[in-house]
Amino acid sequence: MATVPDIRAEEIEYPSSDGKPVAETDIHIDVLLDVRSRLKARFADRDDVYVAGNMLVYYAEGQPRVSLAPDGFVVFGVPNHRRKVFKTWAEGKFPSVVFEFTSKSTQNEDLEEKFDIYQNIWKVSEYFLFDPEEEYLDPSLLGYRMSRGELKPIKPVRFRLTSKALGLTLARDGTRLVLRDAETGEELLTPDAIAARQERARDLAERARDLAELAHLRGELTRQGAELAQIRAELAALRQKPSSP
Repeated sequence: MATVPDIRAEEIEYPSSDGKPVAETDIHIDVLLDVRSRLKARFADRDDVYVAGNMLVYYAEGQPRVSLAPDGFVVFGVPNHRRKVFKTWAEGKFPSVVFEFTSKSTQNEDLEEKFDIYQNIWKVSEYFLFDPEEEYLDPSLLGYRMSRGELKPIKPVRFRLTSKALGLTLARDGTRLVLRDAETGEELLTPDAIAARQERARDLAERARDLAELAHLRGELTRQGAELAQIRAELAALRQKPSSP
C-alpha cells in the first residue's frame, strides 16, 4: 500500500509573488503607491495597524494557490512591521478595509469573484473600488460597508464616500483618489509631504528662536545704552560741579 508523505504545514511554500504585474497602467501604479503611502503615514504612530498593497494574502492554510493580492488593504489588530506575505491564520486577522483600483482586465473580477470573497470569506468591514480612468465603473468610485453579513453600497455625500473604519472621506480628483480626515477635512499627506512640513516647522521654530534672541540682544543693548547714558550724565554733572577752595 502506497503511503502519502507527511508534508508539514511549515514546509509548504507561500510565494511572495504570483507573477502578475503590479498594475495595468502607470496611472494605476501611481494611484496604488499614492494611496498606500498616505494610509501608511496616517497610521504610522499605531503599532496595531498594518497597511499594505499588492501583497499576496493567503487565507487557506495549507493551500498556497488560494490567495488574493488587493491593490490596498488595512488590517487592525496586528503588529505594524514588514512582511513578505500575509497569512490570515498566522495573523489571526483578515484585512478590515480593502481597495481595488479597477482596470479593463479586473473590472469583472473586482465586482464579482473578489466581491464574493471579501464579503463571505474575509468579511471585510469596507470595500472600495476606484476607476482612475473613468472607463470601467459607473460611478467611478464605489464603496461598500458590511451590514448583517452583506456588503451594502455606501451612499455618497457631496460626491464623497465615508469610511467609518478609517475615519476618512474618499473622493476623486482627476485620476487621483483623495483621502481626507472625516473630522477636519484635511487631506492626508504623503510621508514626503509630512517630512517637508516638519522641516518647515523646524525652520520656523529656529527662526523664532533667532528672532527672540535678537530681541533679547536689542533689549540688552538698550538697557546698556541707558546705563551708559546715565553714567555720562553723572560724569557731566561732576565736571560742572565747582571744586572746593
